[in-house]
Parts: sequence; structure tokens; C-alpha cells
Amino acid sequence: MARGGALLQLWRDTPTHKRVWAIALPMILSNISVPLVGLVDTAVIGHLDGAHFLGGVAVGSTLFTFVLWAAGFLRMGTTGFAAQACGAEDGSALRRVLLQPLWLALLISLLVWLLQRPLIDVGLHFLDSSQALLDQARLYVGIRLHSLPAALANFVLIGWFIGAQNSRSPFLILLTVNLSNVLLDILLVVVLEWGVAGAAWATVISDYLGLMLGLALLAPILRRYPGQTDWLQALWLRGAGPLIRVNRDILIRTLALESVFYLLVVQGARLGDEVVAANAVLLNFLLLTSHGLDGLAHALEALGGHALGRRDPDALRKVLVVTTIWSLLLSCAFMLLFLLFGNGIIALLTDLPEVRQQAATYLPWMAVMPLAAVWSYLLDGLFIGASRARAMRNAMLAALLLYLPLAWALQGWGNHGVWLGFFCFMWLRSLLLGGWFVHLWRTNRWIP
Repeated sequence: MARGGALLQLWRDTPTHKRVWAIALPMILSNISVPLVGLVDTAVIGHLDGAHFLGGVAVGSTLFTFVLWAAGFLRMGTTGFAAQACGAEDGSALRRVLLQPLWLALLISLLVWLLQRPLIDVGLHFLDSSQALLDQARLYVGIRLHSLPAALANFVLIGWFIGAQNSRSPFLILLTVNLSNVLLDILLVVVLEWGVAGAAWATVISDYLGLMLGLALLAPILRRYPGQTDWLQALWLRGAGPLIRVNRDILIRTLALESVFYLLVVQGARLGDEVVAANAVLLNFLLLTSHGLDGLAHALEALGGHALGRRDPDALRKVLVVTTIWSLLLSCAFMLLFLLFGNGIIALLTDLPEVRQQAATYLPWMAVMPLAAVWSYLLDGLFIGASRARAMRNAMLAALLLYLPLAWALQGWGNHGVWLGFFCFMWLRSLLLGGWFVHLWRTNRWIP
């Protein structure tokens, strides 16, 4: 794309820095609040008497997150199309891009509710854990499913706001959800002593509070982009072919990614309840990294998609260089944070000595993980903004196929093998997706 002096010139473009941080900073602050809620969940549950409580929340949360992230296409697919509609100043398309995913979110929630019993049974079937842990996991995920319509609708709203280059609204939505979750965690788990059920109900209530706020924040943007609202077109999904195809490919891509996380939980569960609990603690480090770096990826989604809608390759070059360098700097900051303060964070999350010891043993993997993960997050943002979901799907499936035999070969390495395999997987998906982008750019096929 650019070399030497040209790269430096792109980096020095002050207006691009301002546009990037106008989106990235509120998203980083709000995104980091997401794993902070996980930290609070882990802390309040981690101080209950028994590793099976913390392990149950970890497994139950993973099962619910599998369903939730499987529908992550509702956010990612919406962002690209909304950004391109704004770039083309098409208010009618912007409204259609909002209504159709919201309708899909409701349909998906109804389907999951109908199938919840077999889904939970299958999710827990392969876990070789204690019955006490499995019971707590079943309780947690059963309650969390009540929040699914609100959680999926929030996905759509956040993706739509990001595409419209409005980072203030996602910031307010996520801040409302996460702060209320923290306060309700303390009330329901610590004060009222509801245990695992209290942690689950805290999230349910918080998701609906965020949805009510998000709907109230739509009006200013709709006024800025006037257009027609065709309710029947939205309900019958007319003209939704491109959206559905993109969402289908992102769904397949996300299921492949979630299978890796599920395999990580299964491998840990076979090593004992303490390992499951320790990995649950360590996953908070990964979530903190991903949600922080995602702020810059969101900026690349919005500004990259906007540049694509305007057919402006120079603008895309600038935002890509700026977001890449800032992402590298932020990933190094996370690495130093975990190296210097990782053991202190673990101590805050649980007072179980065996869990602390296990988590500290595998902490170095979390310290180096940001250097591998940063590329995949950034490239995901680039491809989401361009609505190139097929390439994301193919790269993820290829990475999964390469990862599975590696994970099998590393079984004898214990939990170190689990994290080494995951580390290699993050590099594989980055290399595959990055190579495809370079090919498309060099052949002048990125911007049609």
C-alpha cells in the first residue's frame, strides 16, 4: 500500500487521527467496561466457597456467549452496510439496514428459546466436570437466555451507530449495561446472596436497560439522514439478499471461532475444576485485550466502510495506517500491563489458593497474546467495513482446519498445550486474512 516516506506521510495526517480517535476512544472506554463486568462477575463468584461456583459461571457464560457471538453477524453485518449507506447519503437504505437486522434478532431469539433445552444438554454433554459445576452452569445459562432478545437487539443498535460514525451512542449503551450490571451484581450476589442466579439476573436486567436507552438515541441520526421507512419491506426482508448473505458468512465464521473457544473450555475441563476456574480467570485478560483493541477496529470499520461508500482509496490508506500503528502501540501496552500487574489482578479475582496458583502458572500466555491477537482484530474491522464476509469465513475455516490437528497433537502438554494451540490459532487467522487483503489490494479489487 505505502512505503517509507509515503507511509510516514499517511501517519502524519492529523484529521485522520482526529476522526479515528473520535470513534475509537469512546468505544475503547465502553468496550473495556465489558470485560470489567466479567472481572466483577468473577470476583463476586470467585469468593464463594468452592471452585465449582466459579467454574459453573465460566462454563455457563461460555455456552451463552456461544449463542450470543454466533449471532454477532447482527452487529458486524449491520456496521458495514450502515457505513456504506452513510457514505452514499442514502437515508432509506440506512433505515432498512436498521429494521431488517432487528427483525432477524427477534426471530433468532424465538428459535433459541424453542430449542434451549437440547442446546444446553449438548453444550454440557462433552464436559467431564463435576455434577455440582454442571448444575451451576445449567442454572446460569437458563436465566441468561431471558436477556437474549435485548442482547441481540443491542448488537444491531451498536453496529448501526458505529456504521453511522456515532460512537457516543454505543458508549452510552454499553456504559449503561455494564455499570448497572456491576451494581446489580453487588446487590444480588453480595447483599442478597443469590449466588450464581444473582449474577445471571443482573445481566438480564442490564441488557434490557441498554436496549431502552439505545432505541431512545436513534432519532438524531435518522433526522440527519432523511429517507423513507418501509416497514413491510423490512418485515418481509425484501432486498435483504446482500445482508443475509453477509450475515450467513459471518455466522459460519463466528461458529468456527466459537468452536475454538469451546474446545479450550472442554480441554481445560478434562484437566480438573481448578484448571477450568483458572482458565476462566485468564480469559478475562483476553477479553480485556480484545475489547480494548476492538475500539480501533471499530474506527476502521466505520471510516473504512465510509471511504468505500465514497470510492475514496486515499482516505482508506490513511485510516488503515493510523489504526494499525495505534493498535500495535496499544497491544504493547496490554502486554506490559499483564507482565507487571497480572498476579495482582488474579489475586483480586479469586481468593482460592489452588486457582490463583494455576492462573499464575499460565499467565505468561496472556502477556504475549496481544501481539498475536492485534492483527486479527484489526483485519476483522477492515473486512467488516467492506462487507467482505466471505473472505472472513474462508480464512477462519482454514485456520480452524489447521488448528484442530495441532490441538490434538498438543494434548500431552496439559494446559500449556491448550494455550499454545490457541496462540497459534490467532496467528493463523491473521496470516490468512492479511494475505488475502494484500492480494486484493495489489490487484485493485478492494474498492470496486
